[in-house]
Amino acid sequence: MMEITMRANSNSGISDVELRKALECTIESKKANLKKVLLLPPDITRAHSGAGKIIAMYYEMLKDTCQVDIMPAIGTHEPMTVEERKEFFGEGIPMDCFIAHNWKTDVVKVGTVPGEFIEEVSEGLLNDPIDIEVNKRLLDKSYDLIISIGQVVPHEVIGIANYSKNIFVGCGGSATINKSHMLGAVYGMERIMGKDFSPVRKVFDYAEENFIKDIPLMYVLTVTTAVQNNVTIHGVFTGRSRKIFEEAVKLCQQKNLTFVDKPFKKAVVYLDPKEFKTTWVGNKAIYRTRMAIADGGELIILAPGVRKFGEDDRNDELIRKYGYVGRKKVLELTKENEDLQNNLSVAAHLIHGSSDDRFTITYAVEKLTKEEVEKANFKYMPLSEALKKYDPSKLKDGYNTLEDGEEIFYISNPAIGLWADKSKF
Repeated sequence: MMEITMRANSNSGISDVELRKALECTIESKKANLKKVLLLPPDITRAHSGAGKIIAMYYEMLKDTCQVDIMPAIGTHEPMTVEERKEFFGEGIPMDCFIAHNWKTDVVKVGTVPGEFIEEVSEGLLNDPIDIEVNKRLLDKSYDLIISIGQVVPHEVIGIANYSKNIFVGCGGSATINKSHMLGAVYGMERIMGKDFSPVRKVFDYAEENFIKDIPLMYVLTVTTAVQNNVTIHGVFTGRSRKIFEEAVKLCQQKNLTFVDKPFKKAVVYLDPKEFKTTWVGNKAIYRTRMAIADGGELIILAPGVRKFGEDDRNDELIRKYGYVGRKKVLELTKENEDLQNNLSVAAHLIHGSSDDRFTITYAVEKLTKEEVEKANFKYMPLSEALKKYDPSKLKDGYNTLEDGEEIFYISNPAIGLWADKSKF
């Protein structure tokens, strides 16, 4: 399989012409024999990945000669709406090309990562085996080619997404998602964020090598940045080997990591309402900044689109029930309560979404009540009040001095980066 490593020659990024040529090269030698292709992009919560554009290009290249199915790798997220599909992938793809992935019902087990391996990679913290489940369509031999499109970016569970994460989480089942997320949480996200070879990554490497080698799979990986929602693709890496992921990681660490000289006292993060509708996704505002916020500091999250906690209804119920109460308390609750034991990804999420009382977290919302927010163990601020003081249209990414003299650190989109005190990385 042809491997392509393409890095932009300037800060303006890779042009659409260059991108299309690279994508054409990935299928050029096999196009004549392709009768049925499955595309696995992320959903709109990865709106700045460049994946929407890539899917549209692949569809145009393939639609006249073969059947093209598109299954967004949504993991536990809500299925994409018709409007979201059109916005992300464009108007030119018929809706009947899309397939919905269901992480609870559409999966099959392809293998088990043994407990001894889990104990080794977790440094003795866990020793339960992890069943690896993937969507049944990935095993459908009628597909001549499966293309997984994903953004390589810092991530709280695995260190750096993407590569096989798009398969084992995005197209994975509850067993895999639950236990892998708990593995990352127990090990500690501050030990792994922005780094390769985390425990969860090692588990997925094991599964890739031992369970899905026979699948006709190709990865298309992007490294991007976004300023004022203008996406710049800095790199495209295609192929099957881990080497292409490692090359993408290097570029990601250059483009998506921001080191600060000293921890900041107050951070304000904006969540685009099209991309962030739940704290399940919106808590990236916490994950990606916690290594840069000072002890006793404050995080304010401007969240006009956040209307619930979990993407999945059951997950939402559990978050409302237990709240973001900190690592120690969540681990205690998990030992004591069967519903958390059966939903370990929620337990992991609750750990990730807390500051462990190191700094305060305020959600500024209009679609959740003060009671709902505070019950989840966050502070509440009316969105209108927050926007009046912290107007995104007047703020720039980085340090800002407000009219009253207050200094804040502003982030317009937490999904594409990691901010950290160099001494904590």
